[in-house]
Amino acid sequence: PGRVAVMTGGNRGIGLKILDKLLQCDVTVVLGVRNVESSRRAIDKEIPEERSAGKVFLEQLDVGSMDSVRQFAREVKKKYPKIHFLINNAGIMAAPFALTVDGFESQMAINYLGHFLLTHLLLPEIVAAGETDRHSRIVNVSSCVHLMGDIDYDNFHGSKNYYGATAYNQSKLAQILFTKHLQNMMVAQKAPVQVHACHPGVVDTDLFIHGSSMVIPWFKKIFFKTPEQGSRTVVYAAISPKLEGKGGSYLSNCRLHRTHPMSKDPVACAKLFDYTKEMLKISDFGRPE
Repeated sequence: PGRVAVMTGGNRGIGLKILDKLLQCDVTVVLGVRNVESSRRAIDKEIPEERSAGKVFLEQLDVGSMDSVRQFAREVKKKYPKIHFLINNAGIMAAPFALTVDGFESQMAINYLGHFLLTHLLLPEIVAAGETDRHSRIVNVSSCVHLMGDIDYDNFHGSKNYYGATAYNQSKLAQILFTKHLQNMMVAQKAPVQVHACHPGVVDTDLFIHGSSMVIPWFKKIFFKTPEQGSRTVVYAAISPKLEGKGGSYLSNCRLHRTHPMSKDPVACAKLFDYTKEMLKISDFGRPE
């Protein structure tokens, strides 16, 4: 009771099921969504009010626009001095090449850069909510495909050549490296915050809208999880007492899993972190002006 979660993209698919579980745990949830009206309708349809102990508040957010991220953060900070959970969930997958209003490749912007900026802006409130024996948590919803990813600094935004799956894998690896580096920062600063990344499983949602249309029904039935199943690991990463003191970890099926070798290299993690800070014009991470 009294705990506050901020989540991006909780109006469909996995996000809707994460929201449902958090509300049942009496958490106040602030959702950042692109369309407030249609999101409200989806939530009212899927989540019966009598089942929810917590409350949900919707704010407009386009994670792919850095101005929108800043505006969303301003609204949240005005209302909530403490944020116990930040769940960076919104994402797109294998999309056709497109640049955002900021000139960033769309998958990188939505999956990684927007959430990097949001974490920076909300970190003071996240730190304020943490306690010595009950850390506040940041959860980056990543994917097992980060294991196939690479950080290509010469083609970071796909301007030289572009393949949707490669760009997606890179954005998911970026999330993992960010998770590791930010956790190290929190430990160094003795901040009561822990950071996790997780793979929700291969979930049958509209994230696959840009993927192959040739996925056959029996394959989906065997290998794809439902959004409800996919939400479990994310909620576990956010609230499970069993993970207390295990920050920096990557979870799949509610278990700790291995990550890309690059994530074990603090220099590689720091390089991406500094590169991203410079790109987003952040001088002092976690201390917004």
